[in-house]
Parts: sequence; structure tokens; C-alpha cells
Amino acid sequence: MLVCLSGSEKSCLRRVSFSHLQPHQRVNMIPGLVGAFSDVDGLCRFQTDSRLAGLALRINPSACGSPLPKLGDVRHVAHGDWNPATTTLNLVSPGLVAMVTVYVLVTSVTPLTAFLHHTGLVRTSEDTDSHTTQLKPFLLQQLGPDASHEALDHVKEVIGQVLRVAALTNEEPSSRHRWCLLCFQLMTFTLQFSGSLLPIIVKAETDLHFDGLRDPGFDGQITKEFILEDALLFLLPAHSGQARRKSPSHSETDDGQRYGGCGGTYGLCLPEHQTLLLLQFVRQLRTPGPFELLYPAASPQRSPIQDFLFRSFPRAEESGSGLHFSALLDRVCSHYTEQRNQTYRTNEAETQTGWDQHSGSQDLPGDRERCVDPHLRQLYTDPPLTLSPPFSPWVKDYRAEVPFDVVTLRLRPEPISPACHIHLDEHRGPRTANYPVGLGNSIINILVTDESLTTEPELIVMTIYTLHMYRESRPSLPMFGEHVMCGFVQDCGLVVQPDQPCGLEPLPGPLSPGEPQAPTRPCTSGDVPGRWVVPCLSCADNRTCDWREVAWQPEGCYHPLLDLPQLQDCMMYRKVMFIGDSTNRGMMYFLMERVNSSLEDWGKAHDSLVYRNVNQGHTHVSYSYYPQFWLEQSHRPTFQRALEQLILRSRPLENSRQSVLVAGGVQWLKTNHLRIMREVLEREGLQDIMVVVKSLGMGFHLPVDGIRSLSLRGVQELYRENSNIITAAKHYGYEVIDTFSVTMGRYKEFLQGRCACHFHEVEKLSFSKAPLHRKMKLLRHGEEPGTRTSGTGTGFSDQPTLQHQDQWAGSNSSTYHVRGAVNQVYSQILLSRLCVRDTGN
Repeated sequence: MLVCLSGSEKSCLRRVSFSHLQPHQRVNMIPGLVGAFSDVDGLCRFQTDSRLAGLALRINPSACGSPLPKLGDVRHVAHGDWNPATTTLNLVSPGLVAMVTVYVLVTSVTPLTAFLHHTGLVRTSEDTDSHTTQLKPFLLQQLGPDASHEALDHVKEVIGQVLRVAALTNEEPSSRHRWCLLCFQLMTFTLQFSGSLLPIIVKAETDLHFDGLRDPGFDGQITKEFILEDALLFLLPAHSGQARRKSPSHSETDDGQRYGGCGGTYGLCLPEHQTLLLLQFVRQLRTPGPFELLYPAASPQRSPIQDFLFRSFPRAEESGSGLHFSALLDRVCSHYTEQRNQTYRTNEAETQTGWDQHSGSQDLPGDRERCVDPHLRQLYTDPPLTLSPPFSPWVKDYRAEVPFDVVTLRLRPEPISPACHIHLDEHRGPRTANYPVGLGNSIINILVTDESLTTEPELIVMTIYTLHMYRESRPSLPMFGEHVMCGFVQDCGLVVQPDQPCGLEPLPGPLSPGEPQAPTRPCTSGDVPGRWVVPCLSCADNRTCDWREVAWQPEGCYHPLLDLPQLQDCMMYRKVMFIGDSTNRGMMYFLMERVNSSLEDWGKAHDSLVYRNVNQGHTHVSYSYYPQFWLEQSHRPTFQRALEQLILRSRPLENSRQSVLVAGGVQWLKTNHLRIMREVLEREGLQDIMVVVKSLGMGFHLPVDGIRSLSLRGVQELYRENSNIITAAKHYGYEVIDTFSVTMGRYKEFLQGRCACHFHEVEKLSFSKAPLHRKMKLLRHGEEPGTRTSGTGTGFSDQPTLQHQDQWAGSNSSTYHVRGAVNQVYSQILLSRLCVRDTGN
């Protein structure tokens, strides 16, 4: 097979000697068709060729420049003198308003043979983008049994006549190209239905195109691979594994030698090349697969257009032996068409009965094809993944790694059998979806199901494939020599504050002569503005940074970090209540692990939790999940009710700072919740307890299927809302942890979860593994990241000193560990604010 890549057609015509091709050699290009459809939209020449004057082809009247009528506008579409050879046209009812793109495989030009693939793109007047579908079911759904067959026949006829005209008007009888016996051409035809069953062709292209899809680069490429695979299977006959391996047409040539010659069918004397074409045509009619015959038509009568062409383009091929050969193809076509129609008539009678009885629905219980081969034929991803092991339908577990900058993965598994259905992660999950890819490990389950028994309450899972993803951490360049300190507030990939710079910048020098670079005083609140700092060779290139040493640096102050005895003493006889979502829960588990030096109990609770074993039983921790978004709005507990229940379960409570309420989450908190909190606490006699508000955080910023997705403008509005919440919380005298500012600059560093909002993850540890806390160190007073001195902390980094790592590790008996550097930073800020009295601030 010779493959001419897209855009190289002229080069192929120059370099390939078609006259030297062997009968068994195939080329994916028919030179005559490439030339015939070479102009804009491929149709204008049919309106300007004087030889076609008086011929009313169903082609776009705008092909040579006039405006194309809008979808559904039938007033300006001229029907010409078209007189189809098929059934009577109904221009009034029923009708179809749609743009339909079909794919045609031309297997020969002289004589013309072409086949229509069952897959197409459709866009109705209600759609903004085209979508892939099978043509027959689409037409059946839109028009019903009888009209859908008529519309499909018209599609074949209008395309067939244009192909016929293209072959005749571009014919060069002495051309060497005519000797390419087994050349083939895949083509794309875009047709417009404007309220009738008879379409016009608006574009013809000598390749496969999927421009109308919302994502032609992904969905279009997948459909293209399917059609190409189907075309190759259709063109190349299958071989038995035990049979002698030989090229497809060697066997056909052998058959030609056996059946060709003057003793052949109907007494015709068929030359070898015609015998080869005839055998190929017969084989393709016998095993059409996803193709069906487009030309020659099986109609016993010729249309007026065919008569016009026979009169206007007399050729040797249309007389003598050529005429007899065309007639022979017609006879073969009619024979197989009649056999197929006998089967169709039986099936259609049953279908029509079902259609009448079920008001147009053909999706009848028990009528669906069973999923007998529950395997995947391919696993498509964007970006493409290197799977380990390489994909095979019979291998169920795969692993793949992606670099740090890949934050989403589009996944579309395709089953071997169309009767099987695909669901991602859960029984009713989507067939294709965008997934956020968190740092570290993620798991995606692919379920192959049988849904043929619609009376079953649950679908039947036949096979489960598992994809283990690993997303690498940000690439880091270790610091061995001189470096500069760089800082950033926001990433240039998501500019939340348009009036502020993004990306790395050199850290500013001292504010005044003699002022030290590092701050010397503790921070007075948890929302002090800050930035991330990191050592780099150059602030102009983030690839030169040692991201293992990145640290959070508040402006002009530091958040103190207590050692374990101080922290345990600070939390002695205190009760801490948490109310919020999973991000709030992550802070709670971090607190428990730090106070206990281990985390023995953990769960993804979506209701309430109470822990009495913290700090050797001297600290009480409770938690209530809010909001319960999975419930219907009318059944969700209100914030007031959830808070009252949390207080009730935590009593007795002191009306002092010994009792603490931590409230907040990703993006549900509003200023109204702060007002409700104050009212409830005053009513419960707890107006003097310590209240810490966890502000909003980054999340829902990626285009993920099945959940809400914020635009850039939505994220910017969220930032303004966060500022309002901080202002209101301070007005009520509450402490604030500004998690939005902390997460904003490192929004790509989320962990597993569809919301891309989790900056923590609880992992299970073996008893022999030291709890890696963590990837965090105190940035000492007067110290830069990467140095090892002692002193009072000024901020938080991702690397621990050996001294404090040992203190946090405790007895190495931890069974769980809260990991996540970003969560660790704002959780440590929470601890510093809870123990502010112990630091003298």
C-alpha cells in the first residue's frame, strides 16, 4: 500500500509512476477525484463548467461566492430541475432541518463504485456543535421508518451523481493514472437539509474532516481512526492464520485466472483488470461491515441526470465491453441488494409494528443486542498517555505518568462491541470525561457494562479496567552554589488579580537603611498578606528553582511554630469544633496528628465525627460536614441547624477561648453565615469562645465534566468575595486564616479529587515508615530557604529541619499521615493562632 499523506498529493503525483503499479498494489488517492474537487469547497467548478449547462445538480448555490442560506431557511434554496430516480420527494412533511456530514469511500472511478460509512456528524437547528452519530438511527429518530429510508436514498443519490460528474469531467483517457486499479479515496461530504427530505451538498473534500465537532482534535481524531480502520478492513480481505500469507489481491488474481476469460459469466470476455475489480466489488458487497453501497444504485431505471451524462460524455468505457462490464456490475449489485432487501423487509415489518405500538420508540426491553464481548478496543486520552503495559483488550490494569504541568486528562474508552456501554468510575458515570489529575497517585476505573436488559434495576458490570495515574511534582533544580531569592503571589497561568504582577519576581530589598531582610516580630493575624518564596538561579526561569525549598513568607512578620510539648500544653483541656467541607476536615486531621504526633483514626466522613482521644484524652475534637450538597435542596440541613447540632454534641462548653469553633470550606461560605454564627453563639451563651474563619480557597477552576467549572472571571469574583468575608469576620472579632491567598499561587498543586480543591490527602503508613510531616520546615529568623540554622520561625517551607522532623515523627507509630505542603502551611497558621497566648502575641 502506498500512503499519500494529507497535503502531499501533488508530490505523490509527481513521484509515483502509476503505470508501474502492480495489480495488487493499493494507493489511498484517486488522482482524478483529487483534481475534480480541488477548488474552494470542491463544488464551484460544477457550476462553471459549460459542458454541464442545463444539469441541475443538488449542490450549494453559494459554491462560487453567493451567501449560503442559514440552517432551516428554505426560501433561498433552489431545487432546480432535479428529478430523482428514487421514490417521490415530499417537500412539506415530514422534513428535516439539519447539517449532516457523511464519509464516502470511493473504490473505483472507471467504473464508479463508492460506499457510504454508517458514521456521520449531525447538527440540528437546536445544536451549537456537531456530534458524531450513526446515520440510520439519527434519521429514524428524526423522521420515522419510511421517510428516513427515503432521506438516506436521496443522500446517496445526490452524492453519487456528483461523483459521477466529477469522474467524467476530469477524465483523461490517455492518463497513466487510469492504471491504478485498486486506488481508493476517502471523502467528506457536508449536506444541508432545509425542511425536506432532499439535501444539497455544501462542501466536498478529498479527505476526512471533522471541523464541526466541538473538539475536532480529540473526538475528530478518534472518529477518523475508526473510519480508517474500517476502511482498511473493508478493502483488505481477511486471511486465515493457517493460510499461506500473501497480498490481498494475489488470491483475487488467482480467482481471476480461474474465472476470467471468454468463458466467464454471461459469456463476457473480461480482461484481467476488470476481473479483479469485479471480484473486489463482489467481496465488498458480501461483507460490507459498516459500509453500504452508494454507487452504483440498485434502481432498475436511470435518472434524467444519468441520461444527460451518457449523451454529453460518450466514452469507450460506456460502449462495447465497458458498457457490458458496467451492466454486469449493475446485475451483481441488484442481486445482492435484492437478497438484503428480503431480510430488511422482514425486519422492517417487525420494527414498524414496534414503532406503532411504542409511539416511535425503538428502544424496546429485550430488543437490544447483548454485550457478548465486554472488552475495550482502545483507550483514547488527551494528552496521549504512554501506558504500561501497552494497551491490550485483555489487560485490565495500567499505569501512566504525566508531568507536573498536565492538570487535566480527557478520557474516552471505546468498546469492541457497540452493544457494550462504558461508564467511568461508577455505574452511572459518564462515557467520556475530563479528569483533574492531582499530584501523586490517582485511580480511574473504567466499567464495561451490559444494559440490554432494561428491566433490570441495575446495569450489569462485565469488566473493569483500572488506570493508575501518577502526576509528577514540580521539577526542581537543587541549589549547589549562588542563588537569588524569588517570590510570587499568583501564577501567570491563572491571573486572579489583573492589577498585580504574576510569576517569579526578585524579592525586594530592605524597606529602609539598616532594616533587616527577615522579619523579627510575630504576625498579629492569620490573614496577613504574604507570598511564596523560593531560591532560584534566575527569577526569569522557574525551571532553575529548587521547589523543594519553597516557603510561605508573610509580609513583615512570621507565624510562630510551637514544638510538641508547647503545642500539647496549648491544647490542654480545650474543645475544638470544626464545621465545613473536606478542606476544613483536612485541617482538623492535621491538628490531631500534630498534637498526638500520630494519627490513629481517620475517615472521609460526610456527617459528624467526635474524637476524645486527642492529646491523651485532654483535648476534645468534633466535626460536622456542611453543606450536604448531595441532598436535594429542600432536604439539606441549614447552616444554623448543623451548627446547633455540633454545639449540642460538643457540650459541655466553656464560654471562653478554651472552646474553639473553626468554620469554612472551599467556596460555600458567605458573609450571611458569619451573621448566623454570631446569632447562634449568642443564643447558646458562647459569645466569648474563639472563632476561626477559614476563608475561601482555590478549586473548581478546571474544565471538569459533571461539576461546575469557574471561568477566569468567576475566579476573580471569588477573590473579591473572599475579601468581603475577611472584612466581615474581623468586624465580628473573629480570627481569619486566608487560605485563598495561600492556595492562589499554587493552584496546580491540588491532590486527588474532581474539584481540584483538595490540598491535603490522608495516606496510610506502615509501622516501619516514618511519618513524613513534614516536607515542611520552619524558615528561621534571619534564614533563607536551603540553610540550616536555629532560631524562631518566620514562615513555612516544604522541607523540615532534621531536628523538628524528629520531634514531629514521634514514636513512628502513626498509621495515617496528612500529606500536602499547601494544606500544611495554612494548618500551621491555624495552630499558631490557636496558641497565640502561648507565644506572647
